[in-house]
Amino acid sequence: MTRINTQFLVRTALFLAITLVIQMLRLPQYATGPLVNMMLLLSALLVSRWSGIFIGAVTPYIAFTVGILPPPLAPIIPFIMFGNTLYVLIFTSLRVFNQFLGLVLASVAKFAILTVAVRFIIAVPPPVAQMMQIPQLVTAVIGGYAAILITKEFKKRTTSKNGEETIK
Repeated sequence: MTRINTQFLVRTALFLAITLVIQMLRLPQYATGPLVNMMLLLSALLVSRWSGIFIGAVTPYIAFTVGILPPPLAPIIPFIMFGNTLYVLIFTSLRVFNQFLGLVLASVAKFAILTVAVRFIIAVPPPVAQMMQIPQLVTAVIGGYAAILITKEFKKRTTSKNGEETIK
């Protein structure tokens, strides 16, 4: 049996709670989308890849069960979960080489999954199909870029001169 890492659980729960609060605010897609994508990558960068994947997989389901996502979006939920998972996996895998290339490819992958889903796999109302295409690409890039900037600043402020993490 693996030992549960309390720090991982607490930080992941915190990022999950913040992400759900963002969704509960019911802001327009071009505000909520970047913020949620930012939280996915922040949790991946500041906690672990698995934290980002977990949050990306559970938030669409939770949002649906509490009424944040309307019933017409139910068929797209598994694709949102998969798109979020790919977004985090691709970004975290490629960021060691080039984080901006990783962000672009991760955003395109998420966009492609959702676009293919609404065009060829599931039937959703046209407004839903439209919001699951280009807006997803735009919000993924914006949110990811914000996460990169925030993480860079956070690490600069929490790393001492000898390389140890500290809280300033």
